[in-house]
Amino acid sequence: MTIDAFTLEDDGRDVVLCECFARDGLQHEPNHLATSAKVDLVTRFAELGFARVEATSYSNPKVIPQFADASAMLQALPRKPGVFYKATCANMRAVERALADAEAGFGANEISLLVSATDTHSQKNLARSRADQWRNVAEMAAAAADRFRLIGTISMAFGCPFEGRVDPESVLADVGRFRDAGVRHIALGDTTGTATPRTTADLFRRMRNAYPDVHPIAHFHDTRGTGLVNYVAALDQNVRHFDCAIGGVGGHPVKVKYGGGHTGNVVSEDLIDLFENMGVKTGVNIDALLETVEACEAALGRELQGRVARSGLNPLRNALNHRD
Repeated sequence: MTIDAFTLEDDGRDVVLCECFARDGLQHEPNHLATSAKVDLVTRFAELGFARVEATSYSNPKVIPQFADASAMLQALPRKPGVFYKATCANMRAVERALADAEAGFGANEISLLVSATDTHSQKNLARSRADQWRNVAEMAAAAADRFRLIGTISMAFGCPFEGRVDPESVLADVGRFRDAGVRHIALGDTTGTATPRTTADLFRRMRNAYPDVHPIAHFHDTRGTGLVNYVAALDQNVRHFDCAIGGVGGHPVKVKYGGGHTGNVVSEDLIDLFENMGVKTGVNIDALLETVEACEAALGRELQGRVARSGLNPLRNALNHRD
């Protein structure tokens, strides 16, 4: 698998959404989907028009068994030209697996490297200190830089349930460390839903001013129902990349507990409906969107969290998009 010169990110869409159902979503699910079901859903997401799809994770199967089939899933996955298929890598062993699959011709073309903004969360989520993880990131980025597009992810960037407020200057320093390692796409994670529109706008404004050559990504969870308003605040700061998940699924891995209540991602169908009705082009086929939501609900065997799936698309969408 190689990085295509052509990418759907540059086809005229205003924002680039990454569909995270198959990785961030499924890691929170106690029941495991069959490999064939994952392949079907990721294929659907690409055909729907997502320019980026989080396909799997090279996690330790003893810790996150949902992705024990990462290589088999990627080998079976058909690819749509111009789409980035992302795999999450938490350590050097994961990068080595990603490189082996890429060398075999069926790997991901994008990988994410993870750090936490706080030591306590780093220990709980990655079983190592921030200092140790940053040493890992330097080694991982050096090994992977010529083979994948690299995504840096800073979890707990807006606040931590264990350590409380996170200093924005510390987060900006982490952005700089990723940039120094050659990473140019960096996600700020509101991992447990503590951000507000004001803190969102402030941190992304600072990030864009400090590192204008870095592409900021918003990766927010809708823990307290603030995901959509925070994403509009990020959009107002010229953020173009957003992560989301069909049905709002996702959160921490089943065996790694942090954050209570609803921990899911921003709901893809609700975000797409909102952006499109604001005149913000997502590149996603909105007319086929709810069919894909139904497929995700069927795969998990339950009704999911999206409001648009229950209420329908905005009935004024055509009028809103064709006003003089």
